[in-house]
Amino acid sequence: MGHIPPEPPAAPGKSVNKTWLRALETTGRLTAVPGRTLPVLVDELAAQYGDAPALLSDRESFTYAELAARVRQYARWAIAQDLQPGDTVALMMPNRPEYLAIWLGIARTGAVVSLLNINLTGPSLAHGVNIAAPRHIIIAAELEDRFTGAEWHLQGVAKVWVHGETAADDRERIDLAVDRLSPAPLNAEAERPVALSDRALLIYTSGTTGLPKAANVSHHRVLMWSGWFAGMMGSTPSDRLYNCLPMYHSVGGVVAIGGVLAGGGSVVLKEKFSAREFWSDVKRWDCTLFQYIGELCRYLLNAPPHPDETGHRLRLACGNGLRAEVWTPFLERFAIPQVLEFYAATEGNFSLYNVEGEPGAIGRIPPFLSHRFPAAIVRFDPDRGAPMRGGDGFCLPCERGEPGEAIGRIASPKGETARFEGYTAAAETEKKVLRDVFEPGDAWFRTGDLMRQDARGFYYFVDRVGDTFRWKGENVSTGEVAAVLAACSGVVEANVYGVEAPGADGKAGMAALVVDDAFDFAALRAHLAERLPAYARPLFIRITGALASTETFKQKKQDLAAEGFDPARIDDALYVDTAGAYQMLDGVMFERITAGLIRL
Repeated sequence: MGHIPPEPPAAPGKSVNKTWLRALETTGRLTAVPGRTLPVLVDELAAQYGDAPALLSDRESFTYAELAARVRQYARWAIAQDLQPGDTVALMMPNRPEYLAIWLGIARTGAVVSLLNINLTGPSLAHGVNIAAPRHIIIAAELEDRFTGAEWHLQGVAKVWVHGETAADDRERIDLAVDRLSPAPLNAEAERPVALSDRALLIYTSGTTGLPKAANVSHHRVLMWSGWFAGMMGSTPSDRLYNCLPMYHSVGGVVAIGGVLAGGGSVVLKEKFSAREFWSDVKRWDCTLFQYIGELCRYLLNAPPHPDETGHRLRLACGNGLRAEVWTPFLERFAIPQVLEFYAATEGNFSLYNVEGEPGAIGRIPPFLSHRFPAAIVRFDPDRGAPMRGGDGFCLPCERGEPGEAIGRIASPKGETARFEGYTAAAETEKKVLRDVFEPGDAWFRTGDLMRQDARGFYYFVDRVGDTFRWKGENVSTGEVAAVLAACSGVVEANVYGVEAPGADGKAGMAALVVDDAFDFAALRAHLAERLPAYARPLFIRITGALASTETFKQKKQDLAAEGFDPARIDDALYVDTAGAYQMLDGVMFERITAGLIRL
């Protein structure tokens, strides 16, 4: 049985086709020159735009010329450290222009930069460092204490550099070392040949199970993201994008920035999102674009009126996760002319773009590009955690409107291929590959996302498969959270899952615990705060006498998740993390939560 393609959607308008063609032209132009990586492109942009602003922030700002000079200084630092192609440097720093200069400069030499999540602590942070196996680690001075808590768990020997003032006598300051290096153009001896196929970054993703995995991101991928979004947004030198998303993620750190710089515009970097300061910042910096995640938009919509919320020049908001119920009210209240919603994964091999602005849809693939981005939705068996197969052994395509797992083709028996760069661990890479899907010998990338497609070809996100759920814009691994809970005194067994939360995107974390007499809620809360970022700590706790499991000793989550945290349906004691402590969740508390009187 061959792959059954979806029915072609209605033909898009001329302006929509123009957007797709502009994106194709931009990416084709950027990737056409061998050896032209984004760090090299920055030099070209500096020659073209010179003293025009490139990166702006309250901490520091770079013109195009200053950014190119700083990138060259970090390239010289990497060469001075004898970093060889493929060697890794780990970077842990909050959002700021210097962040981009660091990884661009190091990657220009052929070395690889792993972008560490600044919210991680202890063993979780150490795991991210260990799988990258860096020769050097660069830590922002304000994060030094957090890193020190993970040092005991590190493997191997890496030199640690601090950026900024430090009290540690045994650590060098990389900012001072780089300041002493020349910002002049690199000569032939210093300039190293780097291929687009070479790895540039390691970006961490939770995947569907376990601790974070490091996804390989090549220079080609970095340029593709930059060019594609430059074309999709139609970015120009007059544009200025507001970015408060973390730069250790692919969207906040590459897509949002590269997509604007490639068009000659500028990017305003905010260290973290603030609903109170958002509109003042957008107006103060005179922004025309901003990058979002759905939860950010919901926060803004739920916030009280702000005097600057319509007094701006925004022409477009670009991002992912904007739910249908938020979409129209958000645009109407804040006078935003256009939304560009998209779907992509850091390690994925296909993307979706909602160029038409269809509320709630994550995108579509126009018929004239279906051969370039072959994607499908196949029926999914939640009990097995895998796509269903028919009597002939092949996967079963979903009908229109039927939810299933979205997949993107990697290879066909005809020799057709699509880029899938995988992870640092080969075993993790293989887990994401689905083979013999529609014909013998084909291979497809598993997104781990359940989607459905309507009659016009628009895709809609349904849920995550496996043991990962999204909360506050971050993927939360239930396995990682359960392991942290199990290490807490008094916890005998833990089962972690996501539950629907009123008025919030994603799912809130909940844990069903079997405990003994040593258990203490205050100690549990302190234990979690020390070992997990805030978004991963369970909001709800259920104390139970036993946890159900399958015959193969896998914990059953579906029934627990379906019951949620409603005390009317549950005999076990329930608690919610609010006002700085876990408090008993009774009927009155439940009603206050569901009415939105208690903000989760």
